[in-house]
This record gives sequence, C-alpha cells and structure tokens, in this order.
Amino acid sequence: MSSKPISKLPSSAIIKNNLNTPDLKKLYNGLLYDLGKSIKDLSKNIKGLLSDLSKNINDETLDDRQLIEVLREFLEDKRYFVVVDDVWDISVWKMIRCALPDNDVGYTIITTTRISHVAEQVGGDYNMKPLSLNNSRKLLYRRIFGNGNKGNNEAEEICHAELAEVSDRILKKCAGVPLAIITMASLLACKARNKMEWYEVYNSVGTGLENNLDVENMRKILSFSYYELPCHLRACLLYLSMFPEDYEIDRDRLIRMWVGEGFIQYEKAGKSLFELGESYFNELINRSMIQPVYDDGDIMIQGCRVHDMMLDLIRSLSSEENFVTVLSNMGGTSPSNTIRRLSLQIGQESYNGQENHVMVQATFSMKHARSLVVFPAIASIVLPLACCRVLRVLDLDACDLSRANGSFKCLGNIHHLRYLGLRETGISQLPEEIGNLQFLQTLDVRGNAYLRLPSSVVQLRKLMCLYIDSWSKSAQDRIGNLTCLEQLSWLCIDDSTRNIIEQLGQLTELRQLSIKLDEWNDKLLECLCKLQKMQELVIECFGQCSIDGDAWVAPRHLRVLYIPNRCWFSTLPAWVNPSLLPDLTKLSITVRELHQVDLEILGRLPALRFLSLKVDNKNLSIIRGFVVGAGAFPCLVSCYFYQFVWPVVFQQGAMRRLRKFEFQQFYLRETRGIACNDGSLELCLGNLPSLQDVQVVL
Repeated sequence: MSSKPISKLPSSAIIKNNLNTPDLKKLYNGLLYDLGKSIKDLSKNIKGLLSDLSKNINDETLDDRQLIEVLREFLEDKRYFVVVDDVWDISVWKMIRCALPDNDVGYTIITTTRISHVAEQVGGDYNMKPLSLNNSRKLLYRRIFGNGNKGNNEAEEICHAELAEVSDRILKKCAGVPLAIITMASLLACKARNKMEWYEVYNSVGTGLENNLDVENMRKILSFSYYELPCHLRACLLYLSMFPEDYEIDRDRLIRMWVGEGFIQYEKAGKSLFELGESYFNELINRSMIQPVYDDGDIMIQGCRVHDMMLDLIRSLSSEENFVTVLSNMGGTSPSNTIRRLSLQIGQESYNGQENHVMVQATFSMKHARSLVVFPAIASIVLPLACCRVLRVLDLDACDLSRANGSFKCLGNIHHLRYLGLRETGISQLPEEIGNLQFLQTLDVRGNAYLRLPSSVVQLRKLMCLYIDSWSKSAQDRIGNLTCLEQLSWLCIDDSTRNIIEQLGQLTELRQLSIKLDEWNDKLLECLCKLQKMQELVIECFGQCSIDGDAWVAPRHLRVLYIPNRCWFSTLPAWVNPSLLPDLTKLSITVRELHQVDLEILGRLPALRFLSLKVDNKNLSIIRGFVVGAGAFPCLVSCYFYQFVWPVVFQQGAMRRLRKFEFQQFYLRETRGIACNDGSLELCLGNLPSLQDVQVVL
C-alpha cells in the first residue's frame, strides 16, 4: 500500500516509529528495512541492506541491475517488510518494485509519497487525515508538559483550562498537521505557562519567528517541497501570497490571474491556456502544496486554501525576491522602491491615516506593478490606477466602489491589462474607453445589478472569459465579434435579442456557456452543434418546452450538462452514454419517459459524480420499480430523483461512493408486489456503504 500525506503530515515518521517494534521484528525474522527515495540512493541502499543481512557483495563489480537480481534471489524464500519512503517519481517505484519479489512466504511493502499520481500507480493508497482538535490538543500538551504523573494532574488540569482558548487558536493555525503542532510545542515549552506569553507566540507566527531554530527546521522541510517544483509552478505558488490567511481562493479566479500574469504559456496545440492552468492547479494539489476546497456536494474542486505554515514560507520567499508586497492591518511588508505586485488587505475598521500614508508611499512605487489585488473592505481609498500603466491584473472583487464610478475613466489607459475583476463592487457604469484594452482576457462584472456593459466591449478581440449578469442591447447584438471567448456567463435571450443565437455559433472556442431563455428556441440546438469544444453547458428556461434530443449531439469532452426543470427531453438522448461522454461529471436532465435500460446506461457513465434526474410521472414505463445494479454509478456522490412513482431498489455493490440521496416530489403509485409483508418498502439502502444523508419529499 502507499501512504499520501496531506500538507506534510508525517506518514513516514509514523511508519518508522512502528518499524522497529519487537512484534514486527519477530514476525518478519528481522527483515525490516527502509529504502531511500531516489534512484541515486537505490544502489547504495540495496548494498546497505545486503550488507546488514550478511550477504557479501563486491561494490565494484555489480551494477544496479545485478544488485536488484541479487536482492530478489535473497528474498525469494523469506518473509520481509520494506518501507519505501517519500517516493517522488513513478520510475523510481518501478525500479524498486523489481527488486522485491512476490513470494509465497509473505511480505509487506509500504511506500510514502506526497504525489497523488504516484500513490495511484502504487495502488491501495491511503490519504493521511489531519488530526482532530482533541488529538491535536493531546499532542501539543504531551510535547509541552510530558506524560505527567498523578501528583501533578490537578495542577496540570488548572493550567490546561487557563490556556485552553489560546491553545485552540494556536492549533487552528496548525490545522491538524503534526509537524506544525510539534514545532509550536517546542516554542511554547520555553515560555511561562500563562496566557500572555502564549498569545505572544500566537501573534508572532509568521512575523517574528524567523530566527527560531525549530521554525527554521520546519521551514527547511517545507522548502524542500518548494524547490522540488518545476520553475513554472514556483511562480504560480508564490502568487498565492497575494491572498490573506485562511482565505478560500476560487480556482477559476486564480487560474485567470495566472494567465493574466503570463505564468502559463502554450505548450501544445489543442489545449487552451485555462486548461493548462487547470493542470498546474491540480499538480499543486497532487504535491500537497495547497489544500483542495470542494463545492457543497463534494462533487468538484472549486478552490483551495494554503496552510498557514506554507503561507508563511511562501510570503517569506516572495518578500526575499520582491515578488509580492502585502499591506495589511497585521503589518505586512514595507513598500520597496519598486513594487511588482501589491496586495491590499486593510480592513475598513483598521483603515486610518497611518495606512493612508503607507498607501501614498506605495503609489510612488507602482509604476512597474503587474498585479493589484484589493480585499474588502476598503471603501474610501483612492486607488493609484493612473500611474499603473503596465498593470496586467486588477482585482477589486467585493470592494465597495459604488461611489468610485468616475475614477475608472483612466482604465482605458492601462493598455497591458489582462484581467479585470469588479465582481460585486456596486459599480453602475464602465467607461466606453474600456474598448481600448486590446489585451484584456478576463472581465468579471457579476453581481452589479445596475451595470450595463458599454457597446465598446465588443472591441475586446482577445477576451477569453466574460462574466456578466445583464447586457446593453447594443453590446449583445455584436457578440459574434468576440471570437476568442472560452467562458461566457450569463447570456440572456428574450424577444428583443433572439438574433444573437446565430452569432453565438461563431464563438467556436467556447468551453463554458451559461444561457437564460424566456422560452425555448430550436435554433439554439443548431448553434450548439457548432460548439465542439464545449465542456460545461448550463441552460435555464423560464417557460415549459420540449427538446429534440436527436437534433444535437453533446461534445465528447463535456463535463457538466445542466438543463433542469422546464426543458423536457422525450426520452434519454442516445448521446448520453459512456462511449460518447466519458468525462461527464455533473448531469441535470429532465425526461418525459424513462426505462430501466436508461438507468443502466446512466449507471455506466465512468466519471459521473452528480445526477439530478426528473421524470414525467405520467409516462413511467416501469411496473415493478427501478433497480440499480451492482457496479452501477461507480463515482456518484450526490443523487436526486424527482417525480418518481415507483421506488428504486439498490443491489449490493451499487453506488459505492454515494453520500447524499434525495427523492423529491415522490408520488408512490402502487406498492403491490414490491412491498414487504408488513406493508413497508425495502429499498436496500443498507447496500450503499458511503450513504450519509437521505431525504424523501412527498
């Protein structure tokens, strides 16, 4: 089996601590060994192992292949236990595995790795979980106070009670990571046992502990992971220092910022910059550098967090390289002569003349700034946009800019701008000069109820991502000009804008599209046939309609299809099947007629994690209910069935990962033939081993 730590949980330490126990030594006749992680170390470790086992070898004459053969031969008839610690490359694992024979006597091989795809290749992977708060407390107190004795228990309990609040705050920063807890314990052990001293340590984490030996040792461990990253991932990771502590970073927002900064470059034809950015993001998760944040149903990763200790390292490295300047009410870094990227994290309650003076200082250093990100809530600040001529990323999401409409006149002069984030800022207008931003790639103005895009927005020929709640008619009429668009949300179509459906077909680079319709238009399916790169499609219609499932075949790489409620397919479309939609992860669909075979087809979709299925209860063709067979829906996590008149029975082995199941608007027509003797219905929910939440709404 392989063990994968999360945020540097010390899986190797746990294994090593148990490796030399008497019971294990007896079970494996003393054949217990820890192999190193690199190919360079491999021959050295094999020689060391053979030497320890009193197997004479000639260092000069045996190459790696011969050493492997000698070890295989020696272990062929012996029971053995081997730990392969911290594997970084699958090629290393394959080479090591060649040296360890499958014998009939019995053996155990454990690997530890920080890389997800290595764990998957090894097989039987186990993800290390963070410690619970209770276990974190035990570890912290044990390291500080020792195991204790009966005479001191009462005094220790009083001490623990006094320090409980500050301890929990410190442990929150450690987030269940033993390495972080042990490091903090070593700091606290040198302090007096009172709240004041401990709060000093708590408040100084990340700011005043650089010279502490234990913190330095932990930083070296984390630094090793950083310097193992490819160069292109290092810049992406350092950019995370732009965000505040404990901040949930939206995945798409972050990737678009990376693209705007130029961290992501085209590698091969067929992949967009955003798709490459997704692979960068996933690689940082696989390497445990960032922690994934899932959506409400744990269906898809929607963002990430950075552990406090990792953020401390990133900020330190960013400061050393003048990569990011942070101004916050916690102090941050002082503005240098040249600011390359500025993150303002000064809350409204803390904003005063002192911070304003620092901001004025920063303004004079912004001539070469590439990114400016401001976090809520700074309402009264005057942003130095006029002097930011080379700015590439400007993100003001959720800042109150309702009184700052006039200050955006100079936006049109920031000619290098690639990313403009003005989500939920309260702005009511953008200047016509925005059309001058010929390099703009992302424009996000969602959540501004009174904003209408100026007509000049259709001049942004390199725009790849547009998030908007409502359009002006003059802008929407020429949407076909935006031929580089990959993400578009929302596009609202009514009587006055029906002519734009044909223009939508010109946007052949679209990968994500969200549309709102007042009533269905069959021309939309003709348009969708031209959009073969589509990966996420959401359609909302405010009127009842019927859709011809044969008039459109969904693109092969579709991940999300969301056509709920009022848009009815007569039957399950033929293109909803495993061979045509291997990547489909989320499906919300409404069908008038459903057959058992349709449910079986849905159950074979290999990547499906979310299913919302609504049926017309007047047309269900099942007499004795639906059956979900063994092996069906292997990845499904959340399932919603609407308007079913017959129950669904789950066989053993079905929906193994299902955690949430709902029957909505459940009309039970008849139970004869399927009910138990006492009149109850046995749905075999006990056959769903991961089920946590069941709801039935009649």
